[in-house]
Amino acid sequence: MPHNAPKRKLPIGLQSFAKLRNEGCYYVDKTPYMHQLIEQGSYYFLSRPRRFGKSLFLDTLQQLFEGKRNLFKGLFIEDKWDWQITYPVVRFGFGSGVMETRAQLDINIYEQLASNAERLGVTLTAGSIPGQLQQLLQYTQQKYGQNVVLLIDEYDKPILDNITNTEV
Repeated sequence: MPHNAPKRKLPIGLQSFAKLRNEGCYYVDKTPYMHQLIEQGSYYFLSRPRRFGKSLFLDTLQQLFEGKRNLFKGLFIEDKWDWQITYPVVRFGFGSGVMETRAQLDINIYEQLASNAERLGVTLTAGSIPGQLQQLLQYTQQKYGQNVVLLIDEYDKPILDNITNTEV
């Protein structure tokens, strides 16, 4: 980095790719790996230690699939992605709050189903979580005419919240 170049901020604790890029933070370009993952498969389980950038990686994937080209200016994937095609993204995150009961978890899931449905403009009528998830994915694919990208972050947090309570 040249001596007179503006100093960049470290993105400590940032989980928003847009904020990281818009605020000029340091960013190690992981888009070559994203491109490889997308081109070579369809289902992935990403496991890394806590505080290792999984949430930021998922947010970056969301921005990519939603076609936010301006955020990827100067990155590896900018000229390798078809920006004319966007994909609807359904995203679940279980990192906030503490869920000590199955009922609390169910409420959290129902709220996230409703939030995703509202954001994507689809109506869910099923009464169960599996039924609503199926409708959300099916109706979203029908509405947008594209495969749906499903991102789930912090899936293990409800388990860790109850790790010492074997009944739960």
